[in-house]
Amino acid sequence: MMRSPRFWDRDVDPKSREGAPVTRLFLTPLAAIYAAVTARRIKNTTPAALGIPVICVGNLTAGGSGKSPVVAAIREYLTRVTGDVRAATLSRGYGGKQKGPLRVDPAVHDASHVGDEALMLSRSGEAWIGADRVAAGQAMEADGVDVIIMDDGFQNPTLAKTLSIIVVDSVAGFGNGHVIPKGPLREPVEAGLVRADGIILMGDGNPPVGIDGFEGPVVRASIQPAATPPPGAYVAFAGIGRPEKFFDTLTACGTPPLDAVPFGDHHTYSDGDLNYLRALADDHGARLITTEKDFVRLAPEQREGIMTLPVTAQFEQPEDLAKLLSPVTDALRS
Repeated sequence: MMRSPRFWDRDVDPKSREGAPVTRLFLTPLAAIYAAVTARRIKNTTPAALGIPVICVGNLTAGGSGKSPVVAAIREYLTRVTGDVRAATLSRGYGGKQKGPLRVDPAVHDASHVGDEALMLSRSGEAWIGADRVAAGQAMEADGVDVIIMDDGFQNPTLAKTLSIIVVDSVAGFGNGHVIPKGPLREPVEAGLVRADGIILMGDGNPPVGIDGFEGPVVRASIQPAATPPPGAYVAFAGIGRPEKFFDTLTACGTPPLDAVPFGDHHTYSDGDLNYLRALADDHGARLITTEKDFVRLAPEQREGIMTLPVTAQFEQPEDLAKLLSPVTDALRS
């Protein structure tokens, strides 16, 4: 059987490097249009206000920053420090058929209904979805939710935010610094930072160029495994924003994968995919391991024998997170 090329062994075709500047040149007008449309939408929209606090945890780039674990960690923190306050997450429900507003029930819904991120968040606390953020927020408030933590939505101006936090990957930073489709940015860095109340910088790298002039708080955090995989041979696969982060985490745990297969973000796994992965694992005498986010996208019959590596967001200085969230916690206690 042909082995899959490991993620870190893949070389970029030199010809594609040669053509990259030309491609970026053609994409420049499209990037300018994308940025202009986003800016106009934000400027011309009057946000709807709720009677409960709304914390938005977003990013300036498309995927791969570690946002969802941060959302779960903030929900857990708010629940812990404020007693019986109901803290719930709100996701768009990307990849799911349901549009909401809907409270996610992991015993009833699957990823095809509500999307992988919301389903994963529902396994550790209260989670809702809603393509219409205003309608979803109103439904959550009417149901008795005390504080909303939005998973993404920083560029969505329809719902007023009490606190807006940007998650930034210290290694990937802002990529080439260009807006989609020329680069990974959803909007120019300067435009986004103006609206941000704080930054959560993920990883140990130096702050990326662009945030050095940010005057708000910058909180350091990292993605850490909640448990170490048992010793053994593993073949890893992941369909997240940056699959290599998962593979690197396994290596840091002392269980480097013998092979690693990346898929596109939010990939829906076919039986053919699983047959290939199982055959690859058999070739290596290894077990399959993946992320929690990928695991919830698997059909129940596909999950047999597949391990997951649960991860959490850990803050370097927990008191920095407490200070960042204090406007909301103070309001909840009053």
